[in-house]
Amino acid sequence: MQITDIRVRKINAEGRMKAVVSVTFDDAFVVHDIKVIEGQDKLFIAMPSRKTPEGEFKDIAHPINAETRELLHDCILQKYQEVLEEAPEEE
Repeated sequence: MQITDIRVRKINAEGRMKAVVSVTFDDAFVVHDIKVIEGQDKLFIAMPSRKTPEGEFKDIAHPINAETRELLHDCILQKYQEVLEEAPEEE
Protein backbone atom coordinates (compact mmCIF):
# COMPACT_ATOMS: atom_id res chain seq x y z
CA MET A 1 0.00 0.00 0.00
CA GLN A 2 1.41 3.39 -1.01
CA ILE A 3 0.58 6.93 0.08
CA THR A 4 -0.53 8.61 -3.14
CA ASP A 5 -1.72 12.01 -1.85
CA ILE A 6 -1.49 14.16 1.26
CA ARG A 7 -3.62 17.28 1.63
CA VAL A 8 -2.85 19.72 4.42
CA ARG A 9 -5.27 22.36 5.76
CA LYS A 10 -3.36 24.76 8.01
CA ILE A 11 -5.07 25.98 11.17
CA ASN A 12 -4.32 29.67 11.71
CA ALA A 13 -5.97 29.97 15.12
CA GLU A 14 -4.01 30.02 18.36
CA GLY A 15 -3.46 26.66 19.98
CA ARG A 16 -1.47 23.48 19.64
CA MET A 17 -3.29 22.07 16.60
CA LYS A 18 -1.44 23.31 13.51
CA ALA A 19 -3.15 21.46 10.64
CA VAL A 20 -5.71 18.87 9.65
CA VAL A 21 -4.58 16.35 7.04
CA SER A 22 -6.19 13.89 4.62
CA VAL A 23 -4.09 10.98 3.36
CA THR A 24 -4.97 8.91 0.28
CA PHE A 25 -3.67 5.37 -0.15
CA ASP A 26 -3.31 3.72 -3.58
CA ASP A 27 -5.58 6.38 -5.13
CA ALA A 28 -8.41 4.33 -3.64
CA PHE A 29 -8.82 4.93 0.12
CA VAL A 30 -8.66 8.15 2.14
CA VAL A 31 -8.33 8.89 5.85
CA HIS A 32 -9.50 12.38 6.89
CA ASP A 33 -8.97 14.38 10.08
CA ILE A 34 -5.42 13.41 10.97
CA LYS A 35 -4.17 16.27 13.13
CA VAL A 36 -0.72 17.87 13.25
CA ILE A 37 -0.16 18.94 16.85
CA GLU A 38 2.63 20.96 18.42
CA GLY A 39 4.01 19.06 21.40
CA GLN A 40 6.46 20.32 24.00
CA ASP A 41 9.52 19.32 21.97
CA LYS A 42 8.29 18.60 18.45
CA LEU A 43 5.35 18.16 16.11
CA PHE A 44 3.41 14.90 16.11
CA ILE A 45 0.34 13.48 14.42
CA ALA A 46 -2.90 12.31 16.03
CA MET A 47 -5.10 9.88 14.17
CA PRO A 48 -8.85 10.55 13.84
CA SER A 49 -10.64 9.57 17.02
CA ARG A 50 -14.03 9.48 18.70
CA LYS A 51 -14.89 10.20 22.33
CA THR A 52 -16.37 7.22 24.17
CA PRO A 53 -19.20 7.55 26.73
CA GLU A 54 -16.52 7.08 29.42
CA GLY A 55 -14.72 10.21 28.18
CA GLU A 56 -11.76 8.43 26.57
CA PHE A 57 -10.68 8.99 22.98
CA LYS A 58 -10.37 5.92 20.73
CA ASP A 59 -8.73 6.02 17.30
CA ILE A 60 -11.12 5.37 14.42
CA ALA A 61 -8.34 4.50 11.97
CA HIS A 62 -4.69 3.90 12.76
CA PRO A 63 -1.56 2.03 11.63
CA ILE A 64 -1.19 -1.39 13.22
CA ASN A 65 2.59 -1.52 13.30
CA ALA A 66 5.43 0.85 14.16
CA GLU A 67 6.91 0.84 10.65
CA THR A 68 3.68 2.06 9.06
CA ARG A 69 3.10 4.61 11.83
CA GLU A 70 6.60 6.03 11.32
CA LEU A 71 6.16 6.19 7.53
CA LEU A 72 2.82 7.99 7.88
CA HIS A 73 4.22 10.37 10.52
CA ASP A 74 7.28 11.25 8.44
CA CYS A 75 5.34 11.75 5.18
CA ILE A 76 2.70 13.95 6.82
CA LEU A 77 5.21 16.16 8.64
CA GLN A 78 7.33 16.50 5.49
CA LYS A 79 4.26 17.65 3.51
CA TYR A 80 3.28 20.02 6.35
CA GLN A 81 6.76 21.62 6.22
CA GLU A 82 6.44 22.01 2.43
CA VAL A 83 3.10 23.78 2.88
CA LEU A 84 4.63 26.12 5.47
CA GLU A 85 7.49 26.98 3.13
CA GLU A 86 5.12 27.67 0.20
CA ALA A 87 2.93 30.10 2.15
CA PRO A 88 4.60 31.57 5.24
CA GLU A 89 2.33 32.90 7.96
CA GLU A 90 1.26 36.52 7.68
CA GLU A 91 2.77 38.87 10.22
